[in-house]
Amino acid sequence: MLGIILTGHGGFASGLEQAMKQILGEQPQFIAIDFPETSTTARLTAQLEQAVSELNAEHDIVFLTDLLGGTPFRVASTLAIQKPGREVITGTNLQLLLEMVLERDGLSSEAFRLQALECGHRGLTSLVDELGRCREEASVEEGI
Repeated sequence: MLGIILTGHGGFASGLEQAMKQILGEQPQFIAIDFPETSTTARLTAQLEQAVSELNAEHDIVFLTDLLGGTPFRVASTLAIQKPGREVITGTNLQLLLEMVLERDGLSSEAFRLQALECGHRGLTSLVDELGRCREEASVEEGI
């Protein structure tokens, strides 16, 4: 099974992990690592390296991060380019995390990346857009 390492600023990772566990329960091959203000790049690097070693080395690993260009993204990217079968996804939110944790079985890291990007785009919407979509679907169903 594909391993997932979730990381981000402050309590981002542990907060999403807690929400995920509330909805889906405990998940295998999943590690969340926060990057609080009191931490350092060196400490985060060591934590992510430890997490990589804890996950089954025979399987691909995906790093999910919060912000493009932030320290968690940069450290994860450095580790990802060291070995094939590793990907970094940024802009992670709860919907993406939940869907991808459930869908990851049998996916390579590359397939996970492609599916996660599609999921992320699909998941970003607004009330107005969703109400409009409901009206469109209703009018199609009422047709001849």
